[in-house]
Amino acid sequence: MTASPSARAVRFDTFGGPEVLYVTEIPMPSPGPGEVVVAVRAAGVNPGESGIRTGALEFKYRTALPSGEGSDLAGVVTATGPGVTAFAPGDEVLGFSWTRSSHATHTAVPVTQLIPKPAALSWEVAGALYVVACTAYAATRAVGARSGETIAVSAAAGGVGTLTVQLLHHLGARVLAIASPSNRDWLAAHGAEQITYGEGLADRLRAAAPEGIDAFIDLFGPQYVDLALELGIPKDRINTIIAFQAAERLGVKAEGSEDASTVDVLTYMAGLVADGTLEIPIAAAYALDDVAKAFEEVDRRHTRGKIVLLP
Repeated sequence: MTASPSARAVRFDTFGGPEVLYVTEIPMPSPGPGEVVVAVRAAGVNPGESGIRTGALEFKYRTALPSGEGSDLAGVVTATGPGVTAFAPGDEVLGFSWTRSSHATHTAVPVTQLIPKPAALSWEVAGALYVVACTAYAATRAVGARSGETIAVSAAAGGVGTLTVQLLHHLGARVLAIASPSNRDWLAAHGAEQITYGEGLADRLRAAAPEGIDAFIDLFGPQYVDLALELGIPKDRINTIIAFQAAERLGVKAEGSEDASTVDVLTYMAGLVADGTLEIPIAAAYALDDVAKAFEEVDRRHTRGKIVLLP
């Protein structure tokens, strides 16, 4: 008797740190109507996934245990479900899973969440694209970024930050990038002015923009929402992708990847990366079995660019 094919996937049975993650064998996914199975070549690792794993985001994203994880993905179609005409086995694709299933060797994904992978993109970049690209797009749209404006960005050298500052520069804005001095040269090369975080930040921002800051994108935490208000920025021009409770309490925006998760946005952003307008720096790549090590690095929150798994 021939054994049924299987896949491997990351799971966690309890909330906690990276140590609760493990890789286990699962039945090979089967595509339903409108779905394809993707053999995952690369999948991004995101800070939000840490928040889900620790239970810190239970108020927003409920978790049924045991749980899989991962939303970014790029890979090769291996099977198609009923009614699928957009893709065929062998097609290279990138996109996203809303079932926390991309940290695996194979996953079933609706075709409405996939686009063809541009040939110019490496697997690592394609697999890391969805969350940062759609989040950067949503955040810049939320604050109404316009050419000639001055816009501040916190955590500007992180995975989302590196793309957000580039997108703002592409749109013609002046970007004040809050980050450590070690990122000054990279940010300058990508059109942003580095401003050191920490004590005295408000004064440094005022000195850099004496005529005022038009908008603020927070990619780190609630203290930056408070700072934006202190700087006199209108509430409708402040967006945070992480401080959801502070946003609700203070009346600022909290728009992220979910607010721009369409194939049109993904195609637009992938095109800007493929043609060299935007760059997604890859900080490190890990094997699937090293998923805990990948999240240890993410959780330090000092990584420039993206970390990816290579199943």
